[in-house]
Amino acid sequence: MGILKIKRVYEEPAPDDGIRILVDRLWPRGVSKAKANIDYWLKTIAPSPELRVWFNHEPEKFKEFSKCYKKELSCNQADIDYIKKLLKNNNVTLIYAAKNPQINHAIVLKTYLDKLQNKT
Repeated sequence: MGILKIKRVYEEPAPDDGIRILVDRLWPRGVSKAKANIDYWLKTIAPSPELRVWFNHEPEKFKEFSKCYKKELSCNQADIDYIKKLLKNNNVTLIYAAKNPQINHAIVLKTYLDKLQNKT
């Protein structure tokens, strides 16, 4: 069983990142594809455009955003299963571009996946 991590796209890739999956709907500003070192880009696992715009990375909305995003994730079984399959034999790092490392969708996604992993 691999380890699931999250990392900003602006941080240097590391050998123990394993498979690097960009989980943003939009390509990060100012980062070339070569520098990002992304293995997969799962646009469809990112929050819906409506939810992302509403949230606007405002800390006071994070709790409600998390709840809404988890609801979206529960309807996205294909992408969830894909990441779980990769985790069976590899480390996986979810790559995101948000500025705040404590308040972003990658944290919600990692928590969601961790809970699913603990159930199995």
